[in-house]
Amino acid sequence: MTAAPQSPWHEATVVRVAPLTPRIVSVFLSAPVRPPIAGQHLVVRLTAPDGYAAQRSYSIASSPAAELIELVIEKFEDGEVSPFFHEVVQPGDAIEVRGPLGGHFVWRAEEGGPLLLVAGGSGIAPLMAMLRAWRDAASSTPVLLLSSARTWDDLAFRDELIALQARVPLFSFVAATTREAAHREGDLGRRFDAAALQAALRRWSHAPEHAYVCGANRFVEAMASGLLESGVPAARIRTERYGGAG
Repeated sequence: MTAAPQSPWHEATVVRVAPLTPRIVSVFLSAPVRPPIAGQHLVVRLTAPDGYAAQRSYSIASSPAAELIELVIEKFEDGEVSPFFHEVVQPGDAIEVRGPLGGHFVWRAEEGGPLLLVAGGSGIAPLMAMLRAWRDAASSTPVLLLSSARTWDDLAFRDELIALQARVPLFSFVAATTREAAHREGDLGRRFDAAALQAALRRWSHAPEHAYVCGANRFVEAMASGLLESGVPAARIRTERYGGAG
């Protein structure tokens, strides 16, 4: 059997870089390719003057309708790619990208809901694409986003999510801060576990038709197990993970 050809590499231009948290930045790209479905990712390739190349995959956080592609990049001190976007890159720089890629961890407005999104750290990126696509479609399906980070300042997109919750009754947002006390009523000052998931789902009072979990390996494993214990069928749970310790 002949392997399917890979999608080609394209040149994208960095338009701006914006800090999200002390360790996460949003990188906005102008690219000749567009993400047709929320939840996809790009592969980024950096090539050194000596010809050495390193590449990493980054989830797209922007809505498919957005003018620019937004990548969420967490800095890893021993990383080959992420420090470049935190310390070196400048607006106007050209980088190589391949994609958008991905057809499993995606959501389309016509799929409906109720929709449950569970994020750990920078794993919120593809879930923000889904949430923004939901917002742009003026969907009538309820959405619950559970987002976990070490501290209040480490919660990526926090202010945008709080504002959306205040403006759109169909959207609910619960934050968990694992290293400090909760900042709002209904938030958690500890890790999400099965009991916390069950409590959040009871308060939400909707049975999720689609559940998406994204984050570090251990976080995803724990949350997927917790959802199963909460009675969410396995067929309704989709997961995506990265290799961080979380």
